[in-house]
Amino acid sequence: MLSIVTGGAFGGNRGVRPVPPEKGVFPLDHLHECDVEKKDYLACLKSTGFQSEKCRQFSKKYLECRMERNLMAKQDMSELGFRNMDEVDTAPDKNSKLESPPNEPKENK
Repeated sequence: MLSIVTGGAFGGNRGVRPVPPEKGVFPLDHLHECDVEKKDYLACLKSTGFQSEKCRQFSKKYLECRMERNLMAKQDMSELGFRNMDEVDTAPDKNSKLESPPNEPKENK
């Protein structure tokens, strides 16, 4: 008979060492210091059908709030996948109409 040892309900996985998160500790916001930013981000996700790329500005604000309040390690936003907001590529909305520049230069009269 083959005996398999598994972690019990109270013992967990015995002999297996836990692996720390890649970015280190990410403490909970017990004092609700970044609740406004969190709620804005979640509302954006809900309104866009959970398309996170459309809510990047809210995600960035939430992470900045956490860094300002020492709820996560401070690091450059570019390391977290954010570029300068002026450089962010945004695809035009399918329903929006873009004005195209005139094809012919105006003649001087």
